[in-house]
Amino acid sequence: MNRIVESFSKLQKYCEAEDFKGWDPYDGLNSRIFNAVPLLNKSALCRLIMIQFFKLSPVNLRRIAIISKDYNPKGIALFLSGYCNLYETVTLDPTLQHNFGNPEQILNKIDYLAQLLIDIRSKGDYHGACWGYEFGWQSIAFYLPAYTPTVVATSFAVDALLRAYQITGRSEYLNIALSSERFILEDLNRISKPDGFMFSYSPLDKHAVYNATLLGSKTLTKIYKYKNDEKLLNQITRSVLPVVSVQNPDGSFPHSDQIGNKWRDNFHTGFKLESLVFCNRILCDEAVEKAIEKGYPHWISNFFNKETGIALYYENDSINSTVDLHCVAQAIPTLYHLDKLGKELPLLEKAISWAIDNMQSPDGAFYYRKKGNLLNKIKYMRWPNAWMFYGMSFYLKYISENGEN
Repeated sequence: MNRIVESFSKLQKYCEAEDFKGWDPYDGLNSRIFNAVPLLNKSALCRLIMIQFFKLSPVNLRRIAIISKDYNPKGIALFLSGYCNLYETVTLDPTLQHNFGNPEQILNKIDYLAQLLIDIRSKGDYHGACWGYEFGWQSIAFYLPAYTPTVVATSFAVDALLRAYQITGRSEYLNIALSSERFILEDLNRISKPDGFMFSYSPLDKHAVYNATLLGSKTLTKIYKYKNDEKLLNQITRSVLPVVSVQNPDGSFPHSDQIGNKWRDNFHTGFKLESLVFCNRILCDEAVEKAIEKGYPHWISNFFNKETGIALYYENDSINSTVDLHCVAQAIPTLYHLDKLGKELPLLEKAISWAIDNMQSPDGAFYYRKKGNLLNKIKYMRWPNAWMFYGMSFYLKYISENGEN
């Protein structure tokens, strides 16, 4: 526990010193040089190559390419949720105030991050508050210009603002979060399914990505608690059951209609399981409950190395495969909400300790990725540092709640 407290404290100081602003693995299209050449920035292939080059390069060339550090909306949402956890942690265990700050200091950070998150929401003719990324993003399937809102980024922003409202009582946070219902229900496209529908990833595409759909359903679930609208409950049901119906017999889930069963990774599986837990708290549906009961053991058995604690990226990877801290970071809140964190605490502490020993720099920041003996030492702010801040805050919250300090 003490070394994890020390690690988190160093990470907190690093992120605060950087004012939560930084580069991102996917920000290649923010290059001023690239955008100055019209033939390049209008080509889908060139955009894809540019993103992948900067994502995969172990050398950070962003200053040369004139890519500025910036606020990532989802990253700010992760930090905001993390500080909400930290507020509850030091309130329950005042001895930790020496490490993380007193409640008043943390409240100041909550208000600062909440207002920042509100300020950087997507602008445009949308029906409700919504958030995207500060960079353009090209995938094989579609292109999204910078700040195009997505259901994933919006989901984390709404969750963070609702948490901030619960702690501060500021109605502005609540009202903006609740307005996102209309973005999800009116701005996102719907992909028809036999049991209902799935949400598109953004208003600009019509692709069914299963974890994204469930994050939208989870967000509506949180909004439902404040509105208690039966029509909203119907939308949640009709968007959850189609994902449950495609669960594989072994308990795994496909990733999307486009990629299907070929892509099953750790943190997207964690998203699905956590979202199903939240949705079923109000649905109380037997099929959803069975999906969780099948999905959890498959995830915990196939995506973690029990000896080292390494959270594997793809199921049954070797420990020399790509290690991405997004996986261990998301595993912590997933286990927390599944009410399995206590059961898996030894494994989780191994995973966090491995990350500290192998991927945390002396200044507190975590490095991007490790594959075998090759360590990518770029310190991206959202991925992995906002994620590790978010994930580890759930660990600290759990420990303080259960008196295991």
